[in-house]
Amino acid sequence: MADLLSIILAAGEGTRMQSALPKVLHPVGGLPMVGHVMRTALKSGATDICVVVGPNHEAVQAEVSRHRSGTRFFSQLDRLGTGHAVRQAREAYEAAQGHVVVLYADNPLVSSLTVDAITSRLDAGADIVVVGYRPEDPTNLGRLLTEGGRLLAIREHRDATEEERKIGLANSGIIGFRAETLRGIIDRIDNKNAKGEYYLTDAVELANADGRRVEFIEADAGEVMGVDDRSRLAAAEAQFQSLRRDDFMKAGVTLRDPQSVWFSWDTEIARDVTIFPNVVFGPGVKIASNVEIRAFCDIEDVVIGEGASIGPFARIRGGAEIGPDVHLGNFVEVKKTKIGAGTKAGHLSYLGDAEIGEKTNIGAGTITCNYDGVNKDKTVIGDNVFIGSNASLVAPVTIGDGAYTASGSVITKDVPADALALGRARQENKTGYAPKLREKALAKKAAKGK
Repeated sequence: MADLLSIILAAGEGTRMQSALPKVLHPVGGLPMVGHVMRTALKSGATDICVVVGPNHEAVQAEVSRHRSGTRFFSQLDRLGTGHAVRQAREAYEAAQGHVVVLYADNPLVSSLTVDAITSRLDAGADIVVVGYRPEDPTNLGRLLTEGGRLLAIREHRDATEEERKIGLANSGIIGFRAETLRGIIDRIDNKNAKGEYYLTDAVELANADGRRVEFIEADAGEVMGVDDRSRLAAAEAQFQSLRRDDFMKAGVTLRDPQSVWFSWDTEIARDVTIFPNVVFGPGVKIASNVEIRAFCDIEDVVIGEGASIGPFARIRGGAEIGPDVHLGNFVEVKKTKIGAGTKAGHLSYLGDAEIGEKTNIGAGTITCNYDGVNKDKTVIGDNVFIGSNASLVAPVTIGDGAYTASGSVITKDVPADALALGRARQENKTGYAPKLREKALAKKAAKGK
């Protein structure tokens, strides 16, 4: 196979996004759009990647470098069209020996299979391969003018005739070149068009005039959609989620209401997992087999062991590790906590910055008091511990194996193994005092009404 240079165009400001954040850093599935395109380039076997960025786009460079160190960056100071943008990467394509594929950082859903289809055509002798698609409404899009399997030209909407505007096959912008073809054409592209810009698409007519072989392939409209405003961002998110849901169901995951479950780009779920409606997965989730995630859970940055049961209305985050057969019930929040096999926290608890052993019972209303206003400290709970309802565990504190804490206790000191800890005030009953309290409350209310 020939070497592959991927040139990713990411210089657009995205003014229609109405955001201080560069357009290509807006996320789809929890990952910035340029990150998706980087992953596609890497998966398609790119041996070299360069990214064309705008001025003051250090954040874009940082995101790109997170996916591949050593990626080269080129700056486009003036927005003079796609041909001009590619010219900024001259150092890269002048040295390229194989193929060059131009991708766009605001096309987050383009797949490596499409890039593979481009390079296969180039391997088979094509000089240029363009990706087209058939949108429901091609208005304002460039049209592919074809004859049989040949691509004759790409006509921008502003420059197209009325007859050409009737063509349904639109240009996605994604294009592949033999490196020597790109070098022989790129500097001959001019800006004699309605917008006064240098269109990379003009390479098609120039190549045909040279007698070169120009071909096209078709991709699904949802895959190659570009994102230039918030509405398109929402459409890309919807398409991404639809693809992820299908992937998981095909892999043996049951989604009780697929449309209401939202995944991240890196969610990993084993087979025979059941997910109820209205569950949201943020980045960093790994779920083993035979897990049940009940309705209205928000889960991110967590590993969940086999056979666990989560929710409903649970929130898990912050690098938590949930062991096999753990049960976390309604309104339980877990943050940066490791929970051992078979442990249960059924109701209304917050477990943060803790380590909890196996087969321990966490009573309703339990709170690990991990924050003192400045520092966060750790709570350690052993195996086979029983934490009574409405307990406050003030960190740092350790509760030994087999210990009990009485309901309503505030635990501020370590509890030895097999001990019973009582940390509550002694109850005192004042006979006949309740009516006096009611009379006092009613008098206060009456006074307010005057």
